[in-house]
Amino acid sequence: MIDAALIPLQRRLLAIPAHWLADRGVHADHITVAGFLVGALTLPALAFGLYGTALVLIALNRAMDGLDGAVARLSDPTDRGAFLDIALDFVFYALVPLGFALADPGQNALPAAVLITGFVGTGSSFLAFAAIAASRGLAAEKYPSKGIYYLGGLTEGFETIALFVAMCLFPAWFPVLAYVFAAACAITTLTRWRHGWVALSPDRKS
Repeated sequence: MIDAALIPLQRRLLAIPAHWLADRGVHADHITVAGFLVGALTLPALAFGLYGTALVLIALNRAMDGLDGAVARLSDPTDRGAFLDIALDFVFYALVPLGFALADPGQNALPAAVLITGFVGTGSSFLAFAAIAASRGLAAEKYPSKGIYYLGGLTEGFETIALFVAMCLFPAWFPVLAYVFAAACAITTLTRWRHGWVALSPDRKS
């Protein structure tokens, strides 16, 4: 919901480390893959109840997710980089509720399944619109630097990470947080469906 407003601040914060990495020949795709591997460690950390460790890993993953784009913009962003960034992000998002489900299946398995279903709705509507938008040559004015069409909504990247932080700080509240956010994801999905229905109408010129 507020990702577009945060992007300028993120760029300012990451400018110095991005230049430092680029000057040393670090490739943006390598940062993307390394960031995902760091984020994947969140799964066992959560499964074993190491919530503080999981929080640190989530923070590192998000920092590297921002750095890869910052480094890419200093050279020449590629389609492969855009693909890796979004594809790995969606897997990472699903690993977090799965980790909570493994930590306490009796309490967390059902809300985790509901939350992941919510993620499927937001992710599929996001990617489906982006694919067709690309074929029509459409561009998202609020996100001109994104490698694919970035369709906003109530639950975007910032809100998702804020959710994960809250879950790690208050793990006993995972079921409530999961259900509430899944409902917000449902709203996002419905608004994106409506947007696609209108924007991609056969009678509407691209």
